[in-house]
Amino acid sequence: MTDKTSQGAVPVPDAVPMPVPEAVAIPSGQAGYLVRVAARAPSLHNTQPWRFKVRPDAIELYADYSRQLSIDPIGRELLISCGAALYGLRLAVRSLGRTPEVELFGEPALQPAEKARLRLLARVRLGAPAPMTAAERKMLEAVPHRHTHRGPFEPASLPAGLLTGLQQDATTEDAALAVIDLDHAGRKLAGLMATASRGPASRAEIYEVQRWTRGASSQARDGVPAHAFPARSAQSPGCHSPGWLSQRDFDLGRGLGLLAAGGPPAAATAVLVTAGDGEEDWLHAGQALNRLLLHAATQWVFARLQSQPLQAGTIRALIGTRLALPGVPQMLLQFGVARTAHATGRRPAADLTEA
Repeated sequence: MTDKTSQGAVPVPDAVPMPVPEAVAIPSGQAGYLVRVAARAPSLHNTQPWRFKVRPDAIELYADYSRQLSIDPIGRELLISCGAALYGLRLAVRSLGRTPEVELFGEPALQPAEKARLRLLARVRLGAPAPMTAAERKMLEAVPHRHTHRGPFEPASLPAGLLTGLQQDATTEDAALAVIDLDHAGRKLAGLMATASRGPASRAEIYEVQRWTRGASSQARDGVPAHAFPARSAQSPGCHSPGWLSQRDFDLGRGLGLLAAGGPPAAATAVLVTAGDGEEDWLHAGQALNRLLLHAATQWVFARLQSQPLQAGTIRALIGTRLALPGVPQMLLQFGVARTAHATGRRPAADLTEA
């Protein structure tokens, strides 16, 4: 055998194994805190379709398909909701002075017959030390009062630079926030939504609204409480008025809602879009959604979330095409200023944590 080294070849050193970072344990007494922050995320009808498992060195996020709505048959909005919880979990980890390390999709998609069980979506570990930024601290402080706003906004413009910051938030989470010009695209959007919502609500829609709305005396920690929706549907004053997009009717003529209706139109309308329309895109959309909503809430700006017209894939594609959006629309948002902090209830961390 020829000795290549003796012929002037440079010897190849033996491979040096890279050190495996030691797992960082979840600090004692902090698991419940991490789950509570994650569970403040927005979700369709406040269904809170998530569960968590606490491991010695990780928090696992699961989709709870027992809370999937019949009006969300492919689970798109369920996974957007879970993505929002994932961002909340990441933010909570940042408050511990660590960088979150996220592993997505620990399990394949469930078959229809398996939807009754939990599905692992993400595993979050505590990574390298890194102090929380001032912006992240403000977002964490906004977690308790961030809420979906279905009432009137104040007649005020958004703070300067906020929309640009929200767009940067979406981009950071592999999504995009397209701000709609009210003079042209806004009228198109209002018209498309009016067409999509024309006609009586389906039986499934009525059933789910009745199932997940709560009266004034309810002690439930999930669903949409009476103080969070008006006693009549907040429809637009004109079907093509760009500053108004009709909202889902949570009252259904029952006189339950305690929120005032009407008021000035939203200060800005935007569409949250993703590059594709698959499960990973929906998780990215949820993380972007919670991130930008918390950022907005730091300046007492809240959003009406419009998901109803986007439940059909054909309507999502039509809105994306007609408005020339840079991706697939996943959520419509109308932003405005509101000095209110009456957030909806959440289930306690103990009820959300698997043994």
